[in-house]
Amino acid sequence: MIEPLAARLAEAPFVILDGGLATELERDGCELDDPLWSARMLLDAPARITRVHARYVAAGVDLLTSASYQATIPGLVAAGRSAAEARVLLARSVELARAAALASDHPPLIAASIGSYGAYLADGSEYRGDDGLEPAALADFHRPRLDALARAGPDLLAFETIPSHREAAAIAELLAASEGPPAWVSFSLQPGPGRPTISDRTALDDAIAPLLGHPRVIAVGVNCVGPSEILPALERLAARAPGLAPIVYPNSGERWEPRGWAGPTTSPASFAALARTWVEAGAKIIGGCCRTGPAHVEALAALRRAMVDLGT
Repeated sequence: MIEPLAARLAEAPFVILDGGLATELERDGCELDDPLWSARMLLDAPARITRVHARYVAAGVDLLTSASYQATIPGLVAAGRSAAEARVLLARSVELARAAALASDHPPLIAASIGSYGAYLADGSEYRGDDGLEPAALADFHRPRLDALARAGPDLLAFETIPSHREAAAIAELLAASEGPPAWVSFSLQPGPGRPTISDRTALDDAIAPLLGHPRVIAVGVNCVGPSEILPALERLAARAPGLAPIVYPNSGERWEPRGWAGPTTSPASFAALARTWVEAGAKIIGGCCRTGPAHVEALAALRRAMVDLGT
């Protein structure tokens, strides 16, 4: 049987992923200055999460990611929930996305978001890869959350902002030892020119090695990077992982500094123009990360319609 994402990829030049969830929640006035970040709303205001998902559905996405990026069992326990309640909340993140998806005539697929160990630490480690844990310990950390999310019935698993080769190896081990939906793995990168390297300074080529030929990994790529870093990463992915769908979802172009976001942003129109070059370089799944929103998704949808009309 063809898995659902492959079926959608066969229908169009590229599949559209959603944009920033926390960005939209903050625009709605949600206070996310919390170790749980956007997952705080699973406890405080789940209806707001569904409303944001619904905006992305209306904008034309094919893939929705759940509000579980920074939701972990130890993190939710630290917030006052029991381990059993934490598992319920993880499942709820998938249910909220599914509820928004089913309101559409062409429901998007649901990807259960799984942030890196560094995201759980909430200290920027997902951009440094210096957590110090070996693959076995990282696998132990991820296993309970992976099990809870897989049981909730998502179409895909999304391992996001992975900063180290050790964590990529742990993910490969976990997926091989468990059952559930297919997965993608997306890395954070060192900024700057030159050969793409992930946050722990491992070459992207080497970081994806444990994922090549893996029966449950269907896509690899990068996220939470600048738009200018996408093309070099795509070139390496095309050369190193021709059997996997390249996935890219950059930030708006701004970078986080101690007092907030700074630097130039990328308008939806400019984002779509860049996306055309990413498609030409082999990208199969495109969306946005921090500081992007439904308008960026609408621009991607318009780009895809134009490409289909032109037969490109």
